[in-house]
Amino acid sequence: MFKLLTAFSKLTSRAALYISFAGLIGMTVIISWQVFARYVLHAAPSWTEQASLLLMLWFILFAAAAGVREGFHIRLTLLEDALPDNRKRILRLFCHGVVLFFGAAMAWSGAGLVFETWSHTIPTLGLPRGLAYLPIAIAGALIVVYTVERIILETRGGEAERIWN
Repeated sequence: MFKLLTAFSKLTSRAALYISFAGLIGMTVIISWQVFARYVLHAAPSWTEQASLLLMLWFILFAAAAGVREGFHIRLTLLEDALPDNRKRILRLFCHGVVLFFGAAMAWSGAGLVFETWSHTIPTLGLPRGLAYLPIAIAGALIVVYTVERIILETRGGEAERIWN
């Protein structure tokens, strides 16, 4: 069962990073088009701001979820470094528990926002407003999965195999 969880985590983490990469490129292209259209063509498109904000939500939240699994998020280790080895593991498990709770709260509240706002439309894009909240729910669920994997690995004395360096 754990091998299945690890395979799922690796696959979704890689997908989340690719989605983040594509979103960053897409946002850069859209903003570049907006600047070009405004200052060269003197006719700025109205949809570019909302589209770039929507893409930014998606790529930041998916990268944050992948960061939980891959361990590239910001982390303060001052307290952990000061503790003896037998207490470090307890602190790490506690921190994983906090992250698990936060991910579950993101998934739950994000899903609620998606359901509440799906029928509303983003005027300049013609897309459901719920698309702006969907990455919160998905990233929260991924954070839960990745944190469960990290907790299991921590209790076994292992570490997640990273897909990038």
